[in-house]
Amino acid sequence: MNRQTTLAAVIALTTGLALTGCSSAGKPELKVSGGFMPQPVGDMAAGFLRVHNSGGGADKLTTITSDISDDITIHESKNQTMQEVKAFDVPADGDLDLERGGSHIMFMKLKQQPKQGEKVTVELHFEKSDPITVELPVKEPTYNPQKH
Repeated sequence: MNRQTTLAAVIALTTGLALTGCSSAGKPELKVSGGFMPQPVGDMAAGFLRVHNSGGGADKLTTITSDISDDITIHESKNQTMQEVKAFDVPADGDLDLERGGSHIMFMKLKQQPKQGEKVTVELHFEKSDPITVELPVKEPTYNPQKH
């Protein structure tokens, strides 16, 4: 290999590495906000939050875990009917809104009754991204952030 060929190869390699290291194109970048749980009135509860994806790649919310219940599912509401789903899409450069009257988290067979003012810790699991731990403040049973 002559000197010019070696130099060209080194430049091509370092340029490729620099571009790879700086690019987040195609990767999800997730942040959770606005989470809450209305105080449960029975042995089940709902949870609501927003997952914002500022990255260029989509992801999916697949499962949720918490010490408060071993039976946590995700549901969507369509035509005033609630049904369990396997995953929720988190679009690239977009949001997944889990909100009253729409998609939400269901906590069944609660191990304890969280009270207003307490926090419930949950871990969100995604198809591509690392899990995210979130604390959901427990609000009054009728709490709706759109009215506050």
